[in-house]
Amino acid sequence: MINYSDFQSASAEPEASSMIETFRAIGYSIETAIADIVDNSITAGAKNIWIDYNWKGSNTTLSILDDGTGMNNEQLIQAMRPGSRNPLEERSSDDLGRFGLGLKTASFSQSRKFTVFSRAKDYKPIFWTWDLDYVNQVQAWKLIRHIPDEENWTQKIEALETGTCVIWWNLDRLTKDTVEDSEEAKSKFLGIMDSVKSHLSMVFHKFMDDGLKIYFRDRLIKSWDPFMIGVDGLQPKPETRLESGSIRIKGFVLPHRSKLSAEQYNYGKGPKDSWTAHQGFYVYRNRRLLVAGDWLGLFKREVHYDLCRIQIDLPNNFDSDWQIDIKKSIARPPSIYREQILAIAKEARNQAVEVYRHKGKVLKRKLASDEYFPFWEERARHSKRFYKINRNHPLLTDLYSKSGELKREIEKVIQFIEETIPVPLITLQESENEKPHGQPFEGIDHSAIKETMQKLFNGFVSTGLSVEKAKARILNTEPFNFYPEYIEFIANE
Repeated sequence: MINYSDFQSASAEPEASSMIETFRAIGYSIETAIADIVDNSITAGAKNIWIDYNWKGSNTTLSILDDGTGMNNEQLIQAMRPGSRNPLEERSSDDLGRFGLGLKTASFSQSRKFTVFSRAKDYKPIFWTWDLDYVNQVQAWKLIRHIPDEENWTQKIEALETGTCVIWWNLDRLTKDTVEDSEEAKSKFLGIMDSVKSHLSMVFHKFMDDGLKIYFRDRLIKSWDPFMIGVDGLQPKPETRLESGSIRIKGFVLPHRSKLSAEQYNYGKGPKDSWTAHQGFYVYRNRRLLVAGDWLGLFKREVHYDLCRIQIDLPNNFDSDWQIDIKKSIARPPSIYREQILAIAKEARNQAVEVYRHKGKVLKRKLASDEYFPFWEERARHSKRFYKINRNHPLLTDLYSKSGELKREIEKVIQFIEETIPVPLITLQESENEKPHGQPFEGIDHSAIKETMQKLFNGFVSTGLSVEKAKARILNTEPFNFYPEYIEFIANE
């Protein structure tokens, strides 16, 4: 072991105001910042949390009050200290924190001044304030015991046997240069507050379902369950466990729109007001939602996977492996789990897309005419087989109708394609069966399929076909018959 006493040393203490400005730039949104404060309340054993604001333009304040265990003076000062706990330190299994920075970074991300007022059992209420202007003035890491309207906040905390209240002043990231009587500024602020409520209903839905009550301006926030547990038609997949059961993964295929009431369908849209935005993985840490509706870089977001949502539950001792960030809004699966997670996700995604594929096939059976439009046709010439492109295929008829003088040139190119098909090679490969033959557009981007389906649909409708008949004709046309799952998302433009 190195004997460090043999070496010269020098102090390199960070400059206080510069470091706090760095905290402010971490990248919290107002939603993730408030959620981080709520984490502390839950860890402190709170049963009730009250979030409130007092709109006064640029002088607006926002508070988060809880009935948790509270803190005495020494505990509060320690909690206000940046890096108050070592992230490598072992924590209790229900602790939602990690870096000892959440209270400070979340609060400074939204305000230049914040106060924490707390009351522990058998102790008088105590408060301390971080004021960035004061820190700049004294050039030191110093709290200040100052709070505007102290009597009002004292009454709030004394109404509880124990608890803590975080108050944000000078919300410069949210209300800078606004005035109290501006209806436009107030309306924008209220819209942001609605987003906060929606975010909390999603992030803490498991705690709310277990009895936690979060109030916003004294109105109880209702939880939002992304998996719609209990709704008829939900298809849960078997749970998979990793790391000796510590990590749990479970897929859900939600019911098709036709199986849901209008109220249930709107509920499924979630806080982002979109089924597509909510497809994907939901990563939880100690039942607290970290990532909502994200494919974690493993897949692209596509509308025909809207019904697929996959739950991943992590304990709090996998933060490093999953690269959990300070804001608790990012998680990345370790490479050692990648293949297992991929396999689970693919199975759930396939089942989800099958719901749409089934609906397309039902429509085809119900409305399709006897006429089928293959892309290729087998023909005989001089007692030999040849393959020709179907000139009556809707794509060809549409192309020829628009080609004008180029029609003859297009026809020549098509003839060369037809006359040079490597039939012997294809036959040989099929007989040896070394590689299975893929279906059209398998394994490549499907944007051409979807765009062409939409274009054909528009053309069919313009000729007088009903919406359902137009969709049925598309499903009876090769190669679109391979992709009935896309028919659901054709828009009647």
